[in-house]
Amino acid sequence: MAIAELNVTLREKAGKGVGRKLRAQGLIPAVVYGKNIESCKIAVEPRALEKAVSSGSGWNTLLTLKGAKPVDGQVVVLKELNLHAIHRNMVSADFHAIDLSHKGSFMVPVVTVGTSVGQKTGGLLQMLRHEIEVVCLPNAVPQSIEIDVTKLEVGDVVHIAEVIAPAGVEIPHDVNFTVLTISAPQLSVDEVEGEEVETEGDEE
Repeated sequence: MAIAELNVTLREKAGKGVGRKLRAQGLIPAVVYGKNIESCKIAVEPRALEKAVSSGSGWNTLLTLKGAKPVDGQVVVLKELNLHAIHRNMVSADFHAIDLSHKGSFMVPVVTVGTSVGQKTGGLLQMLRHEIEVVCLPNAVPQSIEIDVTKLEVGDVVHIAEVIAPAGVEIPHDVNFTVLTISAPQLSVDEVEGEEVETEGDEE
């Protein structure tokens, strides 16, 4: 799993006015919280945060906070990021403190490997789940969960119970839901109209 450092500063106050002042200074307000720690209000540079989570691990990147004394050295993950509705720039962020010795729950992207037999004959690969939940130690979170689709034919379905997790990683699920399927090829408009004409001719 990717690990990065993130410089932060303390902020004493909260509120919209404080947020506006921070953003005018090129910072955004943020909060660090977690089990057995006291919540701490901090400020962070948006570009630094964007760079820190730009690896393949994305939001699962382990961030070691630097600078603000109460949280200096604390390992966290980005839990929530609020963006401006129009400009899409960062407005605020929440960080969740991580205990590296305890397993946690993380969302990991699903990646397919290979081209299925069904796709080669005109079938369509349909991803019903682009992310799935995994439970593991924070430093063992995989960048993705791979599913080999090369042997799948049209009509085949991959359920969550069939997905193989890396060593040390669990995939919890109460319902054996569908992750992906190879569906039959869709007929074009011309093909559909052609079938209708043939059907009408048969009826005559």
